[in-house]
Amino acid sequence: MIYFDNSATTMVDDNVVETYNKVCKNYPGNSNSLHKLGIKSKQLEEYATDNIAKYLGVKPNEVIYTSGASESNNTVLKGVAFRYRNRGNHIITSRLEHSSIIETCKYLEKNGFIIDYVNVNKDGTVDLDHLKSLMNDKTILVSIAMVDSELGIIQDIKSISKIVREYPKCYFHVDATQAIGKIKVDFNDMDFMSMSMHKIFGMKGIGLLIKKENIVIDNLIHGGKSSTVYRSGTPALPLIVSSMKALELVIPNIENNYKYVEELNKRIISCLKGYDRVHINSTDKSIFYIINFSTLDIKPETFIHAMEEEDIYLGTKSACSTGDLSNSIYAIYKDKDIASHSIRISLSYKNTMEEVDTFIKAFDKVYNKLMFKN
Repeated sequence: MIYFDNSATTMVDDNVVETYNKVCKNYPGNSNSLHKLGIKSKQLEEYATDNIAKYLGVKPNEVIYTSGASESNNTVLKGVAFRYRNRGNHIITSRLEHSSIIETCKYLEKNGFIIDYVNVNKDGTVDLDHLKSLMNDKTILVSIAMVDSELGIIQDIKSISKIVREYPKCYFHVDATQAIGKIKVDFNDMDFMSMSMHKIFGMKGIGLLIKKENIVIDNLIHGGKSSTVYRSGTPALPLIVSSMKALELVIPNIENNYKYVEELNKRIISCLKGYDRVHINSTDKSIFYIINFSTLDIKPETFIHAMEEEDIYLGTKSACSTGDLSNSIYAIYKDKDIASHSIRISLSYKNTMEEVDTFIKAFDKVYNKLMFKN
């Protein structure tokens, strides 16, 4: 099996599973209980949180555990919107965002908030001049993904942050789900940061929301203090500690892994450029972990299922997409044919060049077979 759908979810690392199982067996107590089993669990929770904070370059009291990036994104958007609507009702985002941002913005729009979508340049990066023109005294939040999940466009977070900082009543949220563990991330440029552990070989069902310690927001989930006052529920200790392990495995090796994945990327791109009816959607601002292309005469679902028969697994749109036309690709190319035929290859440092060569042979076989049918 060749798995090239890592942006949707990665396969859990054996070390992460082992950590999860050990905590399940050896730490049965609720970390909010007062007896010794609870105290033992609390100590491990604090140890894990301290290390997670260290790997991310943040403070332990800035870490909020959630069920995943979608919950983290919802918490920020709704938490800021309803807490600070007395300051203003204007939110800025982009068409390249994950559906958990886009759909939440639609919800907020129905509740009286004004949503503006900043333009993107031909390479997919945010049009900074347009962003400046959209900002006003009623803007309370700007939400931009550091790396989008479709095209893998890396945004200039530092430049965006400088623009937002000119408006003291406005906060800056970054969805870093596709960036964490792949490229360096500096939380100093942000007020909020979202991520999900199942994108970096961790377990499904846990994500993080990093929130600057001096910012207060409304809760998405109420019910009393847990590991933080901002998200109620019994602390999922096995998931928390396994998240520490996942970060431990990827953060120290970011640069070496990125250089390795770059070689895999270049080999695949070189192959795809040889087909006249294949349009490469990735730009020179795309992360090497993501390759997006369109098979213009073949439906993407047809192509993906044909590759599945070769035991090769690709993706189309975001795994959390609502099913609409891919806004990310259309926002750049303004071409419905390109946008509706997009396919995503998402790599990891665990993929091999041998897998890439096998993919190239299978791609040629499937492409020519399906084109012949057309």
